[in-house]
Amino acid sequence: MKILHVAGARPNFMKVAAVIAALEQRPALFEQRLVHTGQHYDYEMSQVFFDELRLPQPDEFLNCGSGTHAEQTARVMLAFELALLHDRPDWVFVVGDVNSTLACALVCAKLGVRVAHVEAGLRSWDRAMPEEINRLLTDQIADLLFTPSPEAETNLLREGIAPEKIHFVGNVMIDTLVRMLPSARSRSVLADLGLARGDYYLVTLHRPSNVDDAQLLAEILSALGELAQRKRVIFPVHPRTRQRIEQLDSRNIRFTGVELLEPKGYLDFLALTEAAGLALTDSGGVQEETTYLGVPCLTLRPGTERPVTLTHGSNRLCASQREAILSAVEQADAVASDLTRRPPLWDGRAADRIVEVMLRQLL
Repeated sequence: MKILHVAGARPNFMKVAAVIAALEQRPALFEQRLVHTGQHYDYEMSQVFFDELRLPQPDEFLNCGSGTHAEQTARVMLAFELALLHDRPDWVFVVGDVNSTLACALVCAKLGVRVAHVEAGLRSWDRAMPEEINRLLTDQIADLLFTPSPEAETNLLREGIAPEKIHFVGNVMIDTLVRMLPSARSRSVLADLGLARGDYYLVTLHRPSNVDDAQLLAEILSALGELAQRKRVIFPVHPRTRQRIEQLDSRNIRFTGVELLEPKGYLDFLALTEAAGLALTDSGGVQEETTYLGVPCLTLRPGTERPVTLTHGSNRLCASQREAILSAVEQADAVASDLTRRPPLWDGRAADRIVEVMLRQLL
């Protein structure tokens, strides 16, 4: 069976790495190729992940770059169509919910190539999120849907997806976390920054709903400045978020003491996450990682497509407003919770279950 994997942006790489590694255990049965669409293309957002996750170098790099959602999706479709016609795979694996995911699934649907969607069925119920549209449409196109949590199957069935297409396999992000955690623990990032376990807040922000709204971003930064008077605030900054912060300088937002770092690779960021006293984020992946690691997490969004992190893990939703953030952090600091529970099938073997499903496709 010839399988073509698609990766485009930072969240994709951890998921693709797990599936490729599991399929590599059966080289006589599966031939794999990897296409990088180039949605994230600089070293900090892309190449460092290939280096650290032991991913093979892409067989094709489409170099589609950034742009508006329409521009980016269109460029990926045009470039990926040529790659698909050249490779002629039996299956294309798309992961997650970025623009590359939907773009490549659409091309496959037009050319009659079967699509498997890894991390299917997640829903935020907020169609203002571009990722929600990508998830909804990709799941309608896909021929196999691999879900990370039980409610994802319920969502798909409600939307009319045939039950035989749906397979609850668990979370491939956690596969990569389990595999790479020993390497992350050997990193020097904590010592380099002079950090002690549990004595700092870790921050990530990248969603347009937070960083493109000047008023909300100012509220968040003001809260972080206040938190920095209590504990160290470590903030690896997405390039786009840094641009938005710089545009706010003239507003005299006071966030003295917040430590703005360059984006971190997977291993360093995983080490920072595991040792954090609390994470503040708008990232879906960080919600999952903190849930597995038992680290308290505040998600600065009105909802989440990963409700399993609320019911089984450490995650809580929080409004992107100064007083709401400060209150939520104070409560989280004051309450010692049992965060050892993990969602079902978040056990490091999700990709193995995907391989089992694909073996049945060979029969």
